[in-house]
Amino acid sequence: MFDQLKQIQELKKLQDSMKQEHETVQKKGITVTVNGTLEVERIMLNPALEQAEQERALADCINEAQKNIQKRMAKTMMGAAGGLRGLL
Repeated sequence: MFDQLKQIQELKKLQDSMKQEHETVQKKGITVTVNGTLEVERIMLNPALEQAEQERALADCINEAQKNIQKRMAKTMMGAAGGLRGLL
């Protein structure tokens, strides 16, 4: 019982630390920052680009940032999974 409570606390700490992780991707002067819970935190556009080009670059930045942060968080979760075996 106490082990499960401890594991739940560790899982909560892991979730909180994931929110602190960030991935920033830049393409064609457009910058996107995504956090470890896959929320887009910041977008900087390039007004020198035409709208269609900005839209494509923005989508590419978001997709790449989310993919990169997912990979990083998966590695983190794999490392933490050993201590959370009772919950999984």
